[in-house]
Amino acid sequence: MAAEPSQGSSRTGRTSRGSELKQERAVRTRAQILHAAAEAFATKGYPSVTVLDVAELTGMTKGAVYFHFANKEALATAVAEEFYRKLGRLSDSVAERDLEPVPRVIAFFTETALAFRDDVVIQAGARLQIERSLIDSALPPPYRDYTDTVSRWLREAEDDGEPAIDSPDAVARVLVAALFGAQHISWVLTDRTDITDRVDEIARVVLGTCRAGTDRGRQRV
Repeated sequence: MAAEPSQGSSRTGRTSRGSELKQERAVRTRAQILHAAAEAFATKGYPSVTVLDVAELTGMTKGAVYFHFANKEALATAVAEEFYRKLGRLSDSVAERDLEPVPRVIAFFTETALAFRDDVVIQAGARLQIERSLIDSALPPPYRDYTDTVSRWLREAEDDGEPAIDSPDAVARVLVAALFGAQHISWVLTDRTDITDRVDEIARVVLGTCRAGTDRGRQRV
């Protein structure tokens, strides 16, 4: 006959499960606070947001917010970090598609545009980058990984038999600067309702011009 579990082992199991539940609640609470902070930063801008604003959006006390984040600067840093994690997940998702390098870049830009339109964390992250000089905290470097991804894909185009793009690193920098500039203008003028059209223009004009220039160069050789 199998031995029955001792009372000690039962208590240990209950304690372990209780600890797991507390951790799960803490993770959910932190995510809720982070989303509320993103909403506040995206709507009001960093200088105008208070910890009380974030607490009220969550229905929590200020103390509950401070339990997870030391101050407003910590909230801004966490939102900016989540912004870049989301952009990284976007690039991973696009990379899994069966696309040639240049269409992959265009798809990446389209998905980014949709995220700017629909995702408050993306909206907040972009605004925090604009306001970074007002934040007494070290935010992640702006758009470095994003630019590196675009540059890498553009370099892959020639390897995959697509028309080569001269100076892919420079083209990537121009594309990314245009993209994030366009989202800002779209936000100010139309609340990002036209952002997908503006981003499509960037991809068509910049990449189309680069390819046309490459073709003309080949014809002269």
